[in-house]
Amino acid sequence: MNAATSILIAGGYGVVGRQLAMLIRQCRPDLPLIIAGRNLAKAEALAIELDHASALQLDVEQSNPLQGAQPRAIVALVNDPHDYLLMDAVQNGIPYLDVARWSERLRESISRLSTETVSAPVMFTSGWMGGIAALMAVAAARTLQKTEQIDIGVLFSLKDKSGPNSIEYMDRLATPFETLTDGQPQQVFPYTDSRRVKFSGGFTTPVYRFDTPDQLTLPQATGAKTVATRIAFDDIFSTQLLRVLIRSGLWKLISGDRFTQLRQSLLYNPGSGASHEIDVAVDGSDTNGFSKTVTATIVDPQGQTHLTALGALIQLERLLGLDGANPPAPGIVYPDTAPQIEHALYLLEQFGVTVSFQSLPKGILEDSSVTPFIGAAPFVSQRCQ
Repeated sequence: MNAATSILIAGGYGVVGRQLAMLIRQCRPDLPLIIAGRNLAKAEALAIELDHASALQLDVEQSNPLQGAQPRAIVALVNDPHDYLLMDAVQNGIPYLDVARWSERLRESISRLSTETVSAPVMFTSGWMGGIAALMAVAAARTLQKTEQIDIGVLFSLKDKSGPNSIEYMDRLATPFETLTDGQPQQVFPYTDSRRVKFSGGFTTPVYRFDTPDQLTLPQATGAKTVATRIAFDDIFSTQLLRVLIRSGLWKLISGDRFTQLRQSLLYNPGSGASHEIDVAVDGSDTNGFSKTVTATIVDPQGQTHLTALGALIQLERLLGLDGANPPAPGIVYPDTAPQIEHALYLLEQFGVTVSFQSLPKGILEDSSVTPFIGAAPFVSQRCQ
């Protein structure tokens, strides 16, 4: 198999990686894949299941992890703590898609790349669910003349599947993070500043602040002066218990390597699967100057890992120009950089994700008489069969 025409998936046999590989194979049956990871046997086993696929042993903890391989593009679904894989891709001019880099490391990587010659697009899509939340926020914001504030609420099911990397954001819950509030940088502590959200399934709960890269990129993409992401579990007791542990300082006391196993035992208990819901509320004004709230509701019955894989698929097609538009120019890009909304909506619909939008006068939380006004518009291209 010619590596130059292949897409290398780092962490390709993991929880999200396997789903992404299967989604790519459904949409692009002839696109060659390289399943890469530390465990060559696992990579080979998945490659056998897929047509036009091979395996590669790859360790992101070692310098020059590609070992001379030159794939068409790289999708990183594993933590790259030393930027070895990122820098290997950049120095070899390989388009790169990262789905596992949280805000602090994203800032560090952006700073590092500022001194490099970047000759291919580098897409950081580690916002919530592979950038899906940011994409739908941009879609909602585009219906307004001016965007003021974006609030993203996440309902996380305790029964949902998850991979080990998915708990990284929760393992930093004692660490403040920077967001934009009223146009000014502000330090925010996790699990503060609650907002009550009624999710599409009828479950109503307070959601609390947490750190995602969406809060860095969406102000640039939409002009919003305030962007906030918040989360809650579908079990009220668990949400409040975690809030008490954080606000009391107990969570900070068990921070550090010594208590990693304890923290993960509290946070990482993946189930067999459950629905994942996201509520996006965009406040602004329409062309007549009237204040409006546009809401986007995203529901994936197959859960957060499936939605993350779909986000990675959407952004991979954007990275390669397979969504009907020219691929991005060399340099750093994000899911909300020139997104192809219609194609994204089409793919989400094809794989069972429900997305609905409503436009309401600001201050009205719900109006069942208002019907969705955005859908997957006709799109002429290669489609998933």
